[in-house]
Amino acid sequence: MNEAPRRIAAAPKDPMEPAHREAPNNLEAEQALLGAILVNNDAYYRVSDFLKPVHFHEPLHRKIYEVAGDIIRMGKTAHPVTIKTFIPGDDKVGDLTIGQYMARLAGAAVTIINAEDYGRAIYDLALRRSLITIGEDMVNIAFDAPLDMPPQTQIEDAERRLFELAETGRYDGGFQSFNEAVALAIDMAGAAFERDGHLSGISTGIQTLDAKMGGLQRSDLIILAGRPGMGKTSLATNIAYNIAAAYEGEVQPDGSMKAKNGGVVGFYSLEMSSEQLATRIISEQTEVSSSKIRRGDITEHDFEKLVACSQMMQKVPLYIDQTGGISIAQLAARARRLKRQRGLDVLVVDYVQLMTGSKKAGENRVQEVTEITTGLKALGKELNVPIIALSQLSRQVESRDDKRPQLSDLRESGSIEQDADVVLFVFREEYYVKNAEPRDEFDPKYEEWKQQMDKVRGTADVIIAKQRHGPTGTVKLGFQAEFTRFSDLADPSFTQYEH
Repeated sequence: MNEAPRRIAAAPKDPMEPAHREAPNNLEAEQALLGAILVNNDAYYRVSDFLKPVHFHEPLHRKIYEVAGDIIRMGKTAHPVTIKTFIPGDDKVGDLTIGQYMARLAGAAVTIINAEDYGRAIYDLALRRSLITIGEDMVNIAFDAPLDMPPQTQIEDAERRLFELAETGRYDGGFQSFNEAVALAIDMAGAAFERDGHLSGISTGIQTLDAKMGGLQRSDLIILAGRPGMGKTSLATNIAYNIAAAYEGEVQPDGSMKAKNGGVVGFYSLEMSSEQLATRIISEQTEVSSSKIRRGDITEHDFEKLVACSQMMQKVPLYIDQTGGISIAQLAARARRLKRQRGLDVLVVDYVQLMTGSKKAGENRVQEVTEITTGLKALGKELNVPIIALSQLSRQVESRDDKRPQLSDLRESGSIEQDADVVLFVFREEYYVKNAEPRDEFDPKYEEWKQQMDKVRGTADVIIAKQRHGPTGTVKLGFQAEFTRFSDLADPSFTQYEH
């Protein structure tokens, strides 16, 4: 760490006040808690869900708590005699050996009823020490003014560290033991069993898509791509609204809210205004054409439906940010803020090519898109939410006879394909068949065109071109263009198939 700035190092106003300030800690609380655990191992389970070894100020106490925890979780008894074999024998506390020190802790132990209070005190002091570290780093960096960290970058970095501290109680990251990872996997399976539809992820509201993907998985980057006119924004809007409308919150032991079904959705609309997005959703929900809504060409009955729909939509946790040309750093900062203030379960970005990177000197657009997709993947992991990022496809699709998109059609960067956990393509054959209509209805080919049009009318393919957790393949959906709505097909003859 850099040397403390002058204002911190300045002499105190009160000559009697010491110049050195010790980091907040309470060794007596640490000793009392460890003593309670050594006397009655049940005390450990009163604090183990929130108190980790790193929260102890004294390194020896940290080691004792860690070893005791490992022994207790194995179903054995943690006692001064069983613990001391796992701690270096040459360590001493004053004139006492480690064994004697632990025996004294156990001898002076308080009742385990107070264990949680002591644990909370230790945890709160650890948070304060972490806050001091972040604050000192902020001050020192601001004084040094390094060239590679302008003030805006420093603000975003401080905001990220504070968010991590608020979310997890620590900001050091580091390795996670495998048994913790296994416990998380089992918890996820249990949550899937209890959730509607038995999905491991968040339901999209479209059953055939959920069946193939298992819902939207947390921390995944889902790329939704297509040529203009295919309806990728419509599909993203449908999914976002379905998730927000299905939101059911559940109060956690710490007082926070967690989504039991559905979720809170953040939607970055870089292409359309929030009013245009809202018009699409209202059209989809009320079955009143969006073009009619814009022109005001509606009946009194239609208007009543619009008013009723808007009243229902006001309760839906869907938040829209319509800032154009937003950078990945700004997007991340706003997403963290939304998660802290309102909660966040799914993030939608429409679309990747309209975002900007940090624009370092000499960087081309491919490098910029690489930075954006890498940043989105990291943000999904940090916030533990799925991110649906829309992407354009290159024009080479139009020059082929088979217009079905492929992974190589993703524009500007191989990193989009590489960083994505799932790649979905929206393909509507109806769009291309409609454009191929013969001008003369007496043309011999007209009847053939009409038959083909009847076959593909009102349908869309969602091609799962890549999926880390499951199969690839194609899902057939219904698409009502006038309401910009995707839905499950009622006709059972349309089935999904894998490849």
